[in-house]
Amino acid sequence: MNTAAAAAPKRRIGIFGGSFDPVHQAHVALAEAALHDLQLDQVRWIPAGLAWQKSRTLSAAEHRAAMVQLAIAHQPRFVLDRSELDRSGPSYTLDTVRALVAAEPGTEWSLIIGQDQYAGLHTWQGWAELLDLVTLAVANRPGEKQSADPAVQRHPHRVVPLPMLDVSSTEVRQRAAAGQTFAALVPPAVARYIETHGLYRAANRS
Repeated sequence: MNTAAAAAPKRRIGIFGGSFDPVHQAHVALAEAALHDLQLDQVRWIPAGLAWQKSRTLSAAEHRAAMVQLAIAHQPRFVLDRSELDRSGPSYTLDTVRALVAAEPGTEWSLIIGQDQYAGLHTWQGWAELLDLVTLAVANRPGEKQSADPAVQRHPHRVVPLPMLDVSSTEVRQRAAAGQTFAALVPPAVARYIETHGLYRAANRS
């Protein structure tokens, strides 16, 4: 037996998924907080392919992936993962996690989610199995109470403290569509990308 290999610490990787349409400053703040507070070796950013719980049509996958890549370029421990973009069918987090666990045995996985996702976690496909495969890490802003379905609350989770950042992808899209400034809400390179490609303008819904 290779005792050196046996003694090697497990890699600790965070899974951070979402539509990222577009990625914004609060996304980056949450990933950075999780990276440090959970002592992760890496955070995998996983843009959704077919977001089954979204009623609207998402922007093209290549645009969303490109914006994430620009937003995370400053941090070498942030990695873009295209697995859901390249997989057909609905983007179920459970399918993604199963594939990651199978591909990288011995890794400790943390699933990083926001308060709204925590509140709706009981509606996710196979959520109970999912929580058996990962450590749940939930964002918590000062003064906010964490709420979830009682069945979900029975599962332990970690808390990732966050600063107060009132930013949403919806607001960015609305501002862009109205011709208003949104530069402060997204990383500078993402703002330039949105402007260059004319994303979210009323006449361009790509």
